Amino acid sequence: MRFELFIASRYLRAKRRQAVIGVITAISVIGVAAGVASLVIALAINNGFRVDLERRLLGASSHVNLMRVESDGIKDWKPLLERLEKQPGVKAGAPAVYEQVLISRGARATGAVVKGVLPQYEKKVSELLGTVKLGSAETLEEAASPNEATAGQTPTLPPIVLGKEMSNELGATVGSIVLVTSPQGELTPFGIVPKYVRFKVVGIFNSGFFDYDKSWAFIRLRDAQQLFGLGDVASVLEFKIAEIDRAADVGHQLEAAAGPGFMSSNWMEQNKQIFEALQMERRVMFLAIGLIVFVAALNILISLTMMVMEKTRDIAVLMSMGAKRSQVRRIFIGQGVLIGLIGTFFGTILGYLGTWALSHYQFFKLNPEVYSIAYVPATPRLIDGVMVALVALAISFVATIYPSWSAARILPAESLRYE
Repeated sequence: MRFELFIASRYLRAKRRQAVIGVITAISVIGVAAGVASLVIALAINNGFRVDLERRLLGASSHVNLMRVESDGIKDWKPLLERLEKQPGVKAGAPAVYEQVLISRGARATGAVVKGVLPQYEKKVSELLGTVKLGSAETLEEAASPNEATAGQTPTLPPIVLGKEMSNELGATVGSIVLVTSPQGELTPFGIVPKYVRFKVVGIFNSGFFDYDKSWAFIRLRDAQQLFGLGDVASVLEFKIAEIDRAADVGHQLEAAAGPGFMSSNWMEQNKQIFEALQMERRVMFLAIGLIVFVAALNILISLTMMVMEKTRDIAVLMSMGAKRSQVRRIFIGQGVLIGLIGTFFGTILGYLGTWALSHYQFFKLNPEVYSIAYVPATPRLIDGVMVALVALAISFVATIYPSWSAARILPAESLRYE
């Protein structure tokens, strides 16, 4: 052990002539530990919400979407889908038709996005149909056309699955009849008349996302094509991929494979604002809670400054015996870094124990109807702990610069003159 570190550790353990120095040193260690632990827990909570949000977003939507640049629909979508599903990194694909409509029930009405799907394909790329809490989405798999009927039987109404918030707004339950009005109207002698079709509510899904539950509805692909007068056309092909972080690259790959006239979008682009908000919250949280470590660093500065004043005679003796100014400087730098190191060590342990307790015992309960999760999640990352520890040690080091510089400027003759 170098003698600078040896003396620094002895100074930390030695009894003080002034008890206040020991108290301030202890407060410094506790302050660093508290700041590090708070930062580790806060970053773990932020990461927990991000991971949960990402998981539910990826469950509710596809990873990559492929559509026509001119929005004229994909006509030969079946052979194209079969060919694109064989591309590297693609796990599954599904056709869909999206359109803005007005859904009404009696005097109540709301705007909505209707998605025409083939359930046997849709379930491979999205989990929304799996979140049906009331009723069932199985009716969407029936092959019969709503206009077809056997002799002597009344044609059945086509099925529709509504989001929870939308069903509450409309006052609709399973079995209710709703009117879907399309802006893509029919041309009549009196001009363009909006086209409308009655649907029967067969299921209500609850994804946990307000936007989906408030404004989305599912119908059969053929019903959507008939409602919007499209023919056998898909407005978008949706894909689930193996590596979600490569969504942009896979999108470009699918564009090239599909040929000219196609463009792609991915889940990161569609939810960019949400994740940017979480990232901004993460930075603000790091800054705000990092002030605890800054205050602890001020305590380190005060305790080291008082230590220099107390140990003036010892410093003069060391310099008289041949110690260099740089060595004296390193003694007090080592002492401050030791304080930071001890506080960071215990703070990191407390932080990870705290995140484990939050996840295991679920101390802070949330309303699932509001947050779609029953407790505050905490998902710690090793890189966060390393980053917090390095920042805490860096701040502790900066706090030692002035006291160590003051100690190195002591003149041995002046200090020992009256001893």
